[in-house]
Amino acid sequence: MTLKGRWNERTRLMLTLELAVVLPAAVLVLLGVMYLNRIERDKGVQAAFQREFNQVLKISEKQINHRAYELADEVRNEIPPAGDACAETLDRILAAHAYLAHVFVYDPDTGFVLRSQKDRLKDPLFREEAENFSSMVNGWMPVEYKDLVRQLEEMSKNGEHYHFFQNWAPRGDKRMYQSAGLFLTGDSHGGTTAIAGLVFDAEYLHDTFFPEMLDEVLSHHEEQGERSHVVMMIHSKNESAPLAASLGWDGGYPEVERNMEGAFPGLTLAIKVRGTTLAALEHRFVRNDFMILAGLALLLAAGIILTHRNISRELALARLKSDFVSNVSHELRTPLSLIRLYAETLELGRLKSEAKCHEYYSIIRKESERLTALINNILDFSRIEAGRKEYDFRETDVSELVRNTLESYRYQIEQNGFSFEERIAEAVPRLRVDREALARSLLNLVNNALKYSQDRKFIGVNLFCDNGSVKLEVVDHGIGIPLDEQPKIFEKFYRVGDPLVHNTKGSGLGLSLVRHVVEAHGGEVLVDSVPGRGSKFTICLPVARSAEAKQAVAN
Repeated sequence: MTLKGRWNERTRLMLTLELAVVLPAAVLVLLGVMYLNRIERDKGVQAAFQREFNQVLKISEKQINHRAYELADEVRNEIPPAGDACAETLDRILAAHAYLAHVFVYDPDTGFVLRSQKDRLKDPLFREEAENFSSMVNGWMPVEYKDLVRQLEEMSKNGEHYHFFQNWAPRGDKRMYQSAGLFLTGDSHGGTTAIAGLVFDAEYLHDTFFPEMLDEVLSHHEEQGERSHVVMMIHSKNESAPLAASLGWDGGYPEVERNMEGAFPGLTLAIKVRGTTLAALEHRFVRNDFMILAGLALLLAAGIILTHRNISRELALARLKSDFVSNVSHELRTPLSLIRLYAETLELGRLKSEAKCHEYYSIIRKESERLTALINNILDFSRIEAGRKEYDFRETDVSELVRNTLESYRYQIEQNGFSFEERIAEAVPRLRVDREALARSLLNLVNNALKYSQDRKFIGVNLFCDNGSVKLEVVDHGIGIPLDEQPKIFEKFYRVGDPLVHNTKGSGLGLSLVRHVVEAHGGEVLVDSVPGRGSKFTICLPVARSAEAKQAVAN
């Protein structure tokens, strides 16, 4: 595969990845950022909360008015006609309904009758309130009577029975809010044109009615699954200080307000978020979403990087596998060609010398062995990949194994012009090893030395015992291996980036097989190399493990 072909393949894969995954994801992230910016600019979160709060206030006002109308209905049903209204009957109504401060009846024929809570009249402030209210109503009732009757009659046609107005009761240097309601009742002639009225007690509204109703409406909204972290309060239209507040009200400015109508004119119902503001909530919402988008973008970037690495690795692996097939084919072709050539020469009887025939037979045998070694490497790799590689451990004279293996390969070493040095120490202990696997590992190391040496053709093999291990060294004066590539050379299919390596045919499996064999024996394989000065590969096999295995077999 050419460089251009590889680049095109890689480019196509990356473009496909970007178009199929990266581009849609990037567009979604970008749209998310634009949407959040628009929300922040248009205060969309605050607007959404305000709409919801307006709805809560509307429902809450309706509930508060409904409860006030229920209390008023109890009184309206007990009010006698104007001809029967007297101090005694009105006092009974007041005694039965402690939430009232005053009740009154007015008929032009019988006049004005007003009664207040008896036990409260001992309080000078309450008595002042009663006197002021009586004087006020007596002053404007005769003047406004006809208009009020007409207005109440029109309201009754629509199912509304009350006309409420506000009153401020004096309490020393302060005033307290009161709500007074007018409604039609029987007159002295048996008609319904008399006007009656009731006044809610200021302390009852402030201390009981409003706080209880605020907590009740908030509890209702919580049960409906709406927000439970809001608080409410009621204040006068002209003052911001709360007349009453729900539990948890922590001061500050309301977020949304609604002027009340119906039973409590002149008041404003307000709502806010406990412990924070809508602006802060919006800021936190936008910030959290930006953080989520940033996290998604980072995950996307990490995914792209990992995918790119995986694709690059897969492409590299595919390339290595392709090179492996090409190199193995070449390595198979070379010994096969030699075997065929020498076999045909012998078959045609062109050789007259017995010595020459013997030489040809020897070459055929050694090339066959070389071919067998290559095929065995491939088969071993296949078994290792499939997890089916098995070893036949037997007690072995390692010195003899190394000598015999090198002797069978000496001809090829010398034919390639290498000087060969063999140093095998005396008294090397016997080890339990797989003879064939260890011999093949040694030949793989020697074969690498043959391939990757240029002018300085030297191979040295040393066997000795050191620090409880048997060490087998293969030394060459070849091209060497860069330090940063030394940890990678034992990976399957990996080949060093030196041009000589790529111009030399090989499967890229030899060192990978060596490492697997050595580790299966409980040892390790080390490399010490300097570019341009050669390499030393060391197989370290532990003596202690071999002795333990021997003892286990004996037992």
